[in-house]
Amino acid sequence: MTAVPTRGPLPELIDVEQFFADPEFAVPSISPDGTRIAYLAPKYGRRNVWVRGVDQEHEDAVCVTHDARRGITTYYWTDDPRWLLYLQDTDGNEDWHLYRVDLAAPDEPAVDLTPMPPGSRVFGAEPLAPVPGSVLVWMNRRPMFIDVFRIDVATGETTLHLEQTDPTGNILLDRNGDAAFSSRLTEDGTYEFSAIDPGTGQMRLLRRIGGAEHPMGVQPQLVTPDGKGMMVGAYQDSDDLRLVRIDRETGEETVVAAVEGHSLCILGTMAPGVLPPTVFTSRRTGEVIAARFVGDRPRIEVVDPHFAEVYAELEKLSDGVLGTLSSDESEQRWVATFIHDRDPAVTWFYDHGTGKSRLLFRAFPRLVPADLAPMTAVGFPARDGLPLHAFLTLPVGIEARDLPLVLLVHGGPWSHDTWSYSPPAQFLANRGYAVLQVNFRGSTGYGRRHTTAAIGEFAEKMHDDLIDAADWAVAQGYADPARIGIFGGSYGGYAALVGVTVTPDYFAAAVDYVGISNLANFMRTLPPFTRPYNANSWYRYVGDPEIPAEEADMLARSPITMVDRIRTPLLVAQGANDVRVVQAESDNIVESLRGRGVPVEYILAEDEGHGFANPENQIRLYRAIERHFAEHLGGRGDTSAPA
Repeated sequence: MTAVPTRGPLPELIDVEQFFADPEFAVPSISPDGTRIAYLAPKYGRRNVWVRGVDQEHEDAVCVTHDARRGITTYYWTDDPRWLLYLQDTDGNEDWHLYRVDLAAPDEPAVDLTPMPPGSRVFGAEPLAPVPGSVLVWMNRRPMFIDVFRIDVATGETTLHLEQTDPTGNILLDRNGDAAFSSRLTEDGTYEFSAIDPGTGQMRLLRRIGGAEHPMGVQPQLVTPDGKGMMVGAYQDSDDLRLVRIDRETGEETVVAAVEGHSLCILGTMAPGVLPPTVFTSRRTGEVIAARFVGDRPRIEVVDPHFAEVYAELEKLSDGVLGTLSSDESEQRWVATFIHDRDPAVTWFYDHGTGKSRLLFRAFPRLVPADLAPMTAVGFPARDGLPLHAFLTLPVGIEARDLPLVLLVHGGPWSHDTWSYSPPAQFLANRGYAVLQVNFRGSTGYGRRHTTAAIGEFAEKMHDDLIDAADWAVAQGYADPARIGIFGGSYGGYAALVGVTVTPDYFAAAVDYVGISNLANFMRTLPPFTRPYNANSWYRYVGDPEIPAEEADMLARSPITMVDRIRTPLLVAQGANDVRVVQAESDNIVESLRGRGVPVEYILAEDEGHGFANPENQIRLYRAIERHFAEHLGGRGDTSAPA
């Protein structure tokens, strides 16, 4: 291997734990009355919920949950200051249950408000204003139907609130919990939006929105607080996704937020409460106050005059981009977290009444931003001329020439990479690698044409885009063509396997993390309730495995059928409880390679699902990746670290 050229003293290797241990502070929010702040922080070796007074420090906070098995990700304030709710599954199986915590007795065990059989889950919860002390909860006690239940938080009494009759439909509720609109996916992939008559329950069609450009569904879908309209993401006559209001009576469309040349960012709708939201809404009125758009840096478009005043002050607190946001009911006290490429999740408190602000916490206070690598937006054409957008992260202290390169491929594939703090990218850059994250065709966020260009292109043009991106990095002088690796999770894991089968001589090393190896088996083993929603995603872009000709095409695009071509050093990681990409997807690749005597490292975590959440598993995985790439690409690595 050629030595890595340097331009001065190399920065110190940052411990793997610094990147992949749980954040010291995460997911902050302020209570409705503005007196307390809740957030996630480590306890018992896992992320747990802590609560403290708005003027207190972490030393004064109380840990109100006690989960030593798996970290908590999502929690909810209620309208009663006594109770707090959170979601939890079992070892990554995604069978989410809703638990209640008594803030007056935080040492008491949490109460499961949603006991359900395996395979059922909670999808979300929100307060029901007309019935204080209650929440509406969406869950599929019937495996194929996501019904709405009303739960009395104090007693746990559960009442069916709304029963869905169509597995492809969704009833949207107004602020009173009444059925207001219907969203239905038709057989041809068209979405139909209808108004529901409050007296008769009859539906009146308002709008049809066509399908393949919405592989994750039309997102978002919100009822306006007055119940007289609904907000949706729609392209209309544009290539860019806009936030549009549809009038309940006339069906007339009004653009609420749009940016020429930029699309509404729907990432937040895919993981509510985890990723930054697509739209910000007022806690006081429920109105949309701002929307997020995709760009070289995310763009926040403010649509509410009062919030414009608040936002002008929030912008002064950070040179990052607004991430998450919460306020009290008066909208005077705010807690805001900012996105930054080198300073992850910095959280501020701002009082609009006094104009005063203060730093609450940094997610990883031991990381020094100056030691981390800038993420730069770059662009180049694919071989067929389609514009590609990507993010390049170059190591600090190393000449950006002839470096080992890692293509870091996002999942979905209907997701997208964005300017933000990326632990894998920062970790690899610290180890001396150039990291390139390309929004290949099929990625959302870059317009209708860009997304639909992926139809029928799995293992073909979608893969070509990755090769074209790496070739661009070589042509620019950043990358050594003999030292290119590929690493991704979920679809990104599939892309890594495609990389070492379709182009077996291109990559010097690969990492498949919870990746698909057999497209037909993957689709057959998806949770049953997801299948009605696949018309515009897997069925439209890849095929239906129950149709023989389409199954044959899917198998031709599946790495398992080309496994005999693999000669690239490969690392495979899988969660045993993965319900999206089941363990067999990794087992079959590993068994086939080992049967041929081809070396492959396999990390199987018995207590994980679709991606590793427990920090010890994350650290184990990235230590293995560190060794794997150091051996085969020649980057820096901490060879003294334990396996």
